[in-house]
Amino acid sequence: MNTVIIDQQEALPSRSEGEPSTKTQPIVRYKGITKSFGELQVLKGIDLEIQTGEKVAVIGPSGSGKTTMGRMLMTLEEPTEGTIEVDGELLWHMQNKEKLVRADEKHLHRMRCNVGMVFQHFNLFPHMNVLRNVAEAPRKVLGLSKEEAEERAVSMLGKVGLADKLKMYPANLSGGQKQRVAIARALVMRPKVMVFDEVTSALDPELVGEVLAVIREIAEEGEMAMLLITHEMDFAKEIADRVIFSADGRIVEQGTPEEIFDHPKSERLRSFLQRFRSGGN
Repeated sequence: MNTVIIDQQEALPSRSEGEPSTKTQPIVRYKGITKSFGELQVLKGIDLEIQTGEKVAVIGPSGSGKTTMGRMLMTLEEPTEGTIEVDGELLWHMQNKEKLVRADEKHLHRMRCNVGMVFQHFNLFPHMNVLRNVAEAPRKVLGLSKEEAEERAVSMLGKVGLADKLKMYPANLSGGQKQRVAIARALVMRPKVMVFDEVTSALDPELVGEVLAVIREIAEEGEMAMLLITHEMDFAKEIADRVIFSADGRIVEQGTPEEIFDHPKSERLRSFLQRFRSGGN
């Protein structure tokens, strides 16, 4: 992989040396982000800030780059150009003398602890029971003792309504239960930002509600920033502080749920909402 070198003055946040961060500093900042897979450019200059505790929903047609945005924040996809910051620190880059270069694995490993992600397809370990699925990362990544990790895991599984499923294995759980285990597994790391990537898309319709109820409860606590990539329009309207509409690799429009869903400004968004409401998207 090629080393990316960026001019430090362009990449770093614009505050004086030694100046403390303020409450207005975003917890996440995308700056000039592009992403290409070979000839295909899926992101075309994304600038986005998410504040501490803010709930941001991202909607848009398939192939608009929504999931790629989330995967970059989880260090699963590397930007082709641009920078991402989490809590004032660059995610994909680090300082080398007077230049910023691609971060090494130690830096990436440390930064990953700030972000939790729940995927469409659960990604649970089939050979581990529910308790171990949730307790494994606190032990291996955070260095907690087995007792501490399991205590934290039991508490979190109780929070998502699975206190009676600790010894069960993923194969014996419903889709909704699996997704709630996945949510507990991400939350137990106590991240500063949570990414939910179409977490209901693989579920049977009757199971969607139980997962959305858990996310709603997390959101109501208010402390953690959330990036919700979703096709559940009613849920996005209810839960989000801000909704972003992306299409063709760009942020086309953003605003409050009322502004986006009830008063869209762009023809592209109006067309998307009309197709979605008619069942065409």
